[in-house]
Amino acid sequence: MNDRQPYSTDLTDAQWAILEPFFPKVDRPDKRNGRPREYPYREILNGIFFINRAGCAWALMPHDLPPWLSCYGYFNRWSRNGFWEKIHAALREADREQLGRQPTPSAAVMDSQSVKTTEKGGALARTTSVMTGTKRSKDASATCW
Repeated sequence: MNDRQPYSTDLTDAQWAILEPFFPKVDRPDKRNGRPREYPYREILNGIFFINRAGCAWALMPHDLPPWLSCYGYFNRWSRNGFWEKIHAALREADREQLGRQPTPSAAVMDSQSVKTTEKGGALARTTSVMTGTKRSKDASATCW
């Protein structure tokens, strides 16, 4: 896998150094580490990031990346178990600390543009359509009803 040409979506060494601690190390003291990993986590992430950026179907992933079924399997598993949220939260907190802020925001700002009050076609629209009744086209034939 390392002899391939890098894609623009591949993780840099600096990015991988930040993400690597989130992935489990398989190094048991009794040396029973299970089946060796066929594809490194970094390559799996490179495949997921390629699909995310390209916006193509999983099956169209280039053949020099891990198989699309492997990448999709990890993406799906990590989506369900909250792994992406965990990484996102940790990266956001680290970024805020670099900027000299508290790791988590302590206040929020809401205005009328960010809070929806009613949606078009909400309860009010439904009650007025019930009261006014449905309009029937004058051009409709009797057989279509």
